[in-house]
Amino acid sequence: MRIIFMGTPEFAVESLKAIQHAGHEIVGVVTMPDKPAGRGQKISKSAVKIYAEQQGFNILQPERLKDENFINGLKALKADIQVVVAFKMLPEIVWNMPPLGTYNLHASLLPQYRGAAPINWAIMNGDKTTGVTTFKLKHEIDTGDIFMQRSIDILPTDDAGSIHDKLMNIGAQTIVDTLAQIEAGNTNLTAQSTLANDEELRPAPKIFKEDMKLDWSRPTAELHNKVRGLSPYPTAWTELTDNKQVVTSVKIYRTHISDKKLSAGQVETDGKSYLAIGTADGALEIDEIQAAGKKRMDIKAFLQGFHLS
Repeated sequence: MRIIFMGTPEFAVESLKAIQHAGHEIVGVVTMPDKPAGRGQKISKSAVKIYAEQQGFNILQPERLKDENFINGLKALKADIQVVVAFKMLPEIVWNMPPLGTYNLHASLLPQYRGAAPINWAIMNGDKTTGVTTFKLKHEIDTGDIFMQRSIDILPTDDAGSIHDKLMNIGAQTIVDTLAQIEAGNTNLTAQSTLANDEELRPAPKIFKEDMKLDWSRPTAELHNKVRGLSPYPTAWTELTDNKQVVTSVKIYRTHISDKKLSAGQVETDGKSYLAIGTADGALEIDEIQAAGKKRMDIKAFLQGFHLS
């Protein structure tokens, strides 16, 4: 099939590779415009663009998805179908263009976790399973009829980084399998409303800095899952006070539930290899941490240079 692929981050690259290796004709790759990034504000390309350039694909980077030149460029490519993986919301004139429609890969088991951060929220909420969904786009975001789903377990050792990689790989195969069935004439879809089973739907909104702050008055398990769900990015954070009463913001990458019983927010440390912080019902021990302007390190290395009050 003639395919237009739309995506931006590393998560999307694996799907683009899988579609290419499956033998489909990729007639265009749409990704975000290059933009300044980092302290030096050097122009940065998306992960999808970097791979597309290496493969010699036709690349489109519209500033506006309703731009007339962009729309005309898409029409000229005469795609059979469009595939979207981790891209922005499309206007109807774009998603309704190809004869077979536009299919999206979403990193959750829809209808659960519609939104921008499904991987993070599933772990933060303590879920035991997650997965990927391919669905046909329509007006409301992440509500289209479902074509295929695959699930995986969320293990106690998993964090957002490991689940990202697992879903990236299973998602790429699911996209390829979806395209193969559509090409064979199977276009059976399932409305999301039939899968809800009257369960409460959990959203997956974009995560902001205040969402990442650890509230030590919350239960231990909830805080532990929050750290897991935000590691390695965008990362949970808190503040610690050193022995000179200087308050420092720190990122928390890895924790484990302690058998200690401390009051909420109480800090206990031996100053060498152990740091625990009290919660609503116990304590959480910090295993990996990063102070502002420093590298990520284990707690032993951190305590060698940071002396708590």
